Amino acid sequence: MEEYDIVVLGGGSGSQVATAAAEQGLKAAVVEPGPLGGACITRGCVPSKALIHRADVTGEVRGAEAFGVGAELKDIEYGEITASIHDTVYEKADNQESGLRDSEKVALYRGEGRFVDDRTIAIEPTDDSEEEETQEISGETVVIAVGGRPMVPPIDGIEDVDFLTSDDALFLAERPDELVIVGGGYIGAELGYFFGALGTEVSIVGRSDRLVPREDDDVSATVTESLEAYCDVYTGHEAAAVEPAADGGGEEGVVVTAEPSDDSDDEAVELTADELLLATGRRPNTDALELEETGIETDEKGYVETDETLETTVDGVWALGDVLGEQPFKHAADAEARVVTRNVLDDAGETIDYEAMPHAIFTEPRVASVGRTEGDLADADREYEAVTVPYGAAPMGMILEADDGFVKAIAGPDGKILGCHIVGPQAATLLHEVVVAMDGGGTVADVADPVHVHPALNEVVYAAFDELSGAAYSTAPDWRDVS
Repeated sequence: MEEYDIVVLGGGSGSQVATAAAEQGLKAAVVEPGPLGGACITRGCVPSKALIHRADVTGEVRGAEAFGVGAELKDIEYGEITASIHDTVYEKADNQESGLRDSEKVALYRGEGRFVDDRTIAIEPTDDSEEEETQEISGETVVIAVGGRPMVPPIDGIEDVDFLTSDDALFLAERPDELVIVGGGYIGAELGYFFGALGTEVSIVGRSDRLVPREDDDVSATVTESLEAYCDVYTGHEAAAVEPAADGGGEEGVVVTAEPSDDSDDEAVELTADELLLATGRRPNTDALELEETGIETDEKGYVETDETLETTVDGVWALGDVLGEQPFKHAADAEARVVTRNVLDDAGETIDYEAMPHAIFTEPRVASVGRTEGDLADADREYEAVTVPYGAAPMGMILEADDGFVKAIAGPDGKILGCHIVGPQAATLLHEVVVAMDGGGTVADVADPVHVHPALNEVVYAAFDELSGAAYSTAPDWRDVS
């Protein structure tokens, strides 16, 4: 049995830990059954945002006339779009695999890893593995970073119909004419925008009364309203049953029966489409690890239990990424990988802090958020002050005609920033000065005091925080004059 100083289960963000260990002269291994780079590169954020960029381009063309620019959208080569993006992202994954294979410092095992005991991993070879027999390796340190996969909800009849998950929907050769999306979270909202913008008749079924319900109420209300321009939105409904449906041409589609959730007075609806997409969340891939052979504990959903340093209930075994269930985003996994690396290699005792962990939703308009929502603070009975200003508070916002855009800034009585929520163009970029301030424990003045470029969209962030600070000598635009 081959012995290593560190074994990483998962070839995504976790592989960064193995690479850093190898650079310090330690013997490291990575175990991965699929493409290198994790879900983000080949079946997550990178290809989905590449698709959404194409949706943005079609929107720009369709809306060009409003700006006095004559333009016509003649055709959309859907299959060429998805094929090009597929080739690009898988080339990146192949390059990462080649880099690991060519390295003399990190061993790459292609296969499914499972625990034999706390330190021993059995590796079942995949079809493209060079090995034919199960191998066993051990690690003085082990990092669990196996990610997650789309969850299939227990809908009556789901086993009798074909359906897509977010993994499948990104690289379709043909655009569906009609699509029902079950799930009103950020994945369903983003894909609903994409398919709707490219001409598919989309219906979204969401259990909550608004889409993206984990966002601030004003944000989720805006996203729900904006998605209605691209999709038929059935919030407050739950997919209760599905069944095949034969159309006049003899080809099967699917019929989805969506019933009102909770105590809604709405009526049940029956939706027919040629494709069904399940976007009802993700689950951790820990069920294949045979953690029962170890002292590693998980919660009832299968997420790995760790302390603030990201060490599990077994000394020397760490976890990061989607197996934690905290922040299911690539940038969060990368931050967790940095914490684990420092703690494993330098015994730094560093802890992970999610208070200033941002995220974005790539609908139209864009969304970016960090920290607490007003709902969070109200539920916690915590004192706060919130200010919301429209994008028109910045001249550039008026130029872009971002009529539904806004920035909401939230702070405590002591001026400490508690949260910020942005809806509108470049939201994910505009948020970062707030993230930097929050990461340093900063106050509203840390955003309001620095000089902001004019004219630029960052002035809308300035306007919100300037008003929240109550500055006596404000130079921020007076957005109240914006009609």
